[in-house]
Amino acid sequence: MKFRFWGVRGSIPSPGPRTARYGGNTTCIEVRLDDDTLIILDGGTGLFPLAQHLLAHLPVHANIFITHSHWDHIHGLPFFTPLFIKGNRVRLHGAYDPATGRGIEHVMGVQLQNSYFPVSETQMDAIIEYRTLDIGVPIEVGDAVVSNVVMNHPVTNLGYRIACNGRSVFFTGDHEPWHNPYPPGDPAFDAYEKHLHERERAIDAAMAGVDALIVDCSYTREEYPARAGWGHGTFDAAIDMALRVGARALYCTHHEPTRGDDDLEAVFAGVMARHHGRLGSLQVHLAWEGLEVAL
Repeated sequence: MKFRFWGVRGSIPSPGPRTARYGGNTTCIEVRLDDDTLIILDGGTGLFPLAQHLLAHLPVHANIFITHSHWDHIHGLPFFTPLFIKGNRVRLHGAYDPATGRGIEHVMGVQLQNSYFPVSETQMDAIIEYRTLDIGVPIEVGDAVVSNVVMNHPVTNLGYRIACNGRSVFFTGDHEPWHNPYPPGDPAFDAYEKHLHERERAIDAAMAGVDALIVDCSYTREEYPARAGWGHGTFDAAIDMALRVGARALYCTHHEPTRGDDDLEAVFAGVMARHHGRLGSLQVHLAWEGLEVAL
């Protein structure tokens, strides 16, 4: 199994000279299983360059797993060129949306409204299928098993573990460190603390022993207090999580869009210096567009 990053920025695309080394496209990760089955994690703007790459390998049979329906994780979908080519097959997987009462098909339906996009789904010649996932229920895709768990984000966000022939990768999508909004002594504090520990245990179990852990690392620990509740993680929290679950390697992604490449490297260097001596065998990497990892 191998995976490749096609988009590593968070919240909004940020192309330009300041982001040229790490890339300005939003989240999209290509996963190739041992039997060459194609899995795509999220459909941010990185999905468009991936689409151009796939045109040399027709027909395309793609399984796209959407972590959640915020724009930066889906707005590449209408520009996924294989959707317009007869003979291709695209299956979109994701969570039920309690806000609309619809399954994963809503992420295409909303974007393809005529007010927002000039082409309707009826003009797409590929076979398009939708699979709304049951929370916590694994499914088989090719020679892999894909399992999911609900992460900590303002909307339902599924983290995905892909296990294939003894190797595994876990992608969080967007995930915020756990925090209790109630102060100690408040009547609601203990009950909420118990709830948080139960959620954390479920996520840790889904990540346990993973070969590659790909995590939302939008903020520094200094930036986070002003952004608490926005649904995004920190470098420090990601390292703590990777060590806690016994991951072999951590890939930091969802880079803050206002942070240029030089600033990103400076922040990362500071984090690595701070955690020097406690990482053990854990390898920590900054994700960049084009980075390919074989497991």
